[in-house]
Amino acid sequence: MATAYRRALLKLSGEALAGERGIGLDFDAVGALADEIERVRAMGVALGVVVGGGNIIRGVTASAGGLDRVNADYMGMLATIINALAMQDTLEKRGVHTRVMTAIRMESLAEPYIRRRALRHLEKDRVVLFAGGTGNPFFSTDTAAVLRALEMEAEVLLKATNVDGVFTSDPKVNPDAEFLPQLSFHDALVNGYEVMDANAFGLCKANRLPIAVFNIKEPDAIVRTLRGERVGTLVS
Repeated sequence: MATAYRRALLKLSGEALAGERGIGLDFDAVGALADEIERVRAMGVALGVVVGGGNIIRGVTASAGGLDRVNADYMGMLATIINALAMQDTLEKRGVHTRVMTAIRMESLAEPYIRRRALRHLEKDRVVLFAGGTGNPFFSTDTAAVLRALEMEAEVLLKATNVDGVFTSDPKVNPDAEFLPQLSFHDALVNGYEVMDANAFGLCKANRLPIAVFNIKEPDAIVRTLRGERVGTLVS
């Protein structure tokens, strides 16, 4: 099957694994994501995945509630590992070979992140689930996703969201917000369009890593994007 990209990094929010409940793990939602990742592997695309942890705990929110920010961020990193293990088990049941690699060492559960080993896993047609963020507080999973994408030499960053792409303002607040199917890094920066957090976006811009932003609820959104179809917004 013809593809526009040979290697990609998929960034999933923790909320994508929570389904309609918005909290915890909805295994129907996890299964649907695993089904699409299975189709991606059948296309021959090498895929890395970074999963957030907001369905369990979000560091910034926990910090605002009174927890020490560093401790809160580490709790968020642990949440991403729970999500990665859930995704791994679901994928393995579908015959998709995977590896979970963590930025925080916990060899009883997963491999420590080593770049050359991760590259080898991709070469062996394994889906690599990167967990634990960057391993450092004060950095979002968006930043972790961009960092891993660059290290894995991905050709595109797939950012799955709960909206259809990038808009001139928040479409949930402003019904007149204009949808932007294509956007340059410069225009996004100048106009203050929210693509992802500033650190992550700056890394993409500096390294010219294109970002495909789409609604994870759109049928076959990941597969169609990797085929080169315009789904959501392409920032490049």
